Amino acid sequence: MIENPKLIFFGDVTGAVYGKQALNHCVRCFARFDQVLGECNDELGDVDEDDCCQNPRYGYQDNNDTCKYCGPLVLSPWSRWSDCNVLCGDGVTLRHRKYFGIGNSEHRNPEANLEIRLNLVNYVCVCVCVCVCVFVAKGWSQWLAWSTCSVSCGGGGVRKRRRVCSDPPECHAACSGDSDETEACPTHMPCPVHGGWSGWSNWLPCSGSCISSMHDIIIPTKKRSRYCSNPAPSNDTVPPGNRCPGDNFQVEHCSEVPNCPVDGSWGAWSPARKCSVTCGEGLQLSTRICDLPAPKYGGRTCLGPSTRTTVCQNTCPVDGFWSGWSSWGECSSSCIPQGKPPTRTRHRSCSNPAPSSSPPGRGCQGDKRQIENCNHLPYCPGTPVCLSGWEPWSLCNPSCGETSSRSRRRYCKPDYSEYK
Repeated sequence: MIENPKLIFFGDVTGAVYGKQALNHCVRCFARFDQVLGECNDELGDVDEDDCCQNPRYGYQDNNDTCKYCGPLVLSPWSRWSDCNVLCGDGVTLRHRKYFGIGNSEHRNPEANLEIRLNLVNYVCVCVCVCVCVFVAKGWSQWLAWSTCSVSCGGGGVRKRRRVCSDPPECHAACSGDSDETEACPTHMPCPVHGGWSGWSNWLPCSGSCISSMHDIIIPTKKRSRYCSNPAPSNDTVPPGNRCPGDNFQVEHCSEVPNCPVDGSWGAWSPARKCSVTCGEGLQLSTRICDLPAPKYGGRTCLGPSTRTTVCQNTCPVDGFWSGWSSWGECSSSCIPQGKPPTRTRHRSCSNPAPSSSPPGRGCQGDKRQIENCNHLPYCPGTPVCLSGWEPWSLCNPSCGETSSRSRRRYCKPDYSEYK
């Protein structure tokens, strides 16, 4: 391809410069020129005429679609001799040639490019006329069969038929008239009518007035329709008309509607908390929340209390407590011997009440047995008296409580006055 055709530049009052192809010199350029037929071949594109003809072997077509040669002026070869201008008898035949290329060929002698021969001196032409045209000519052949109608249904169709001239080319004058014949061909069959959609109807009201979200989100929808009636497809034709492609209705979500109010509902009660007391009767607290679902979009809140209590009871531990002291038992001796005096014992039990085992109660504090000297007994015979007076009572130990006690003592001073 030849690129970069010439451009003409021009400007406007602002000083801007524009480029424009020089259309009045633009031609269709071809890479090969046939000097025998005067035809252009191998088109290269639309370029400037001067650019195309930089190669003398190129050719171009001007606005009149005439092919011109870019090379120097040349004379084409002679054409073949034409047919006789009459079927039989005296006639003429001719041949011609013409100039191609750049140069002035208009003022050359045009008769030098044309050659004519008379049939009287042209034995070949005379022989063809006499031998072929007179004795062999057959004229037109029979008409061939009609072609298929140009349409298969409806009107406006045509069909054609043709015939051929059976004579040699030199005697085509024997065939007069047209070689082709055309006539209308009604099919007597209606064409199928393919369906066409009508316009969409208005949207129908939404299927709901709000968007539900109780369990699953349900958005209301709206619907509109159209009909295959513009035109309706034909059913009585062969083949029947095609139905309209696509759906005859549309569905859309009504996203413009508000959310539906959701009334609140109580959730499950929580497990009861620990009893308010560790033993005896107390209370246990349970709660519930209005979240199944929670109220939304103006819905009602839950009715009823959010807390409840139940009575609880725990076994209390029982602490042990002493029973009363038993009576003193017998003294270990009926008299006070010399030395340590006899003793007597009394008991008490942790049974008033006894401590519980589950839950465990506290046991009794202190001793369950007491021992005291039998100082009230007489001295055994032969035993010197050795008792002094009692000292004052000591302080209580401990200072308070049921187990607090005090003590006093006396000393043994032997008296040997009776011994001599």
